[in-house]
Amino acid sequence: MANNSQLISLLYIVGLFAILYFLMIRPQQQRQKKHQEMISNIKTNDKVITIGGIYGTIEKIKDNSIILEVADNVRMEFLKTAISQVVNREEAVDKGTP
Repeated sequence: MANNSQLISLLYIVGLFAILYFLMIRPQQQRQKKHQEMISNIKTNDKVITIGGIYGTIEKIKDNSIILEVADNVRMEFLKTAISQVVNREEAVDKGTP
């Protein structure tokens, strides 16, 4: 009887871990993979949004950072990982950015 109880407890723990993995860990890994792929595919003149909400155009790409032009003659350096998303030109026009 005690052996059966231990088996049920073990299956319960394994089940909880499986649920945790499929609902939390795996989706996060997939998001990280998509973000890393997006960062590796950026190129100059792409319109991007940083995690801080700053819109800009990529002027130069370095090893771990990029130079963004955020306004006329205003350039800022950001880590590549600070890029939240690449904005298509159509999306940028809809949002009012040049």
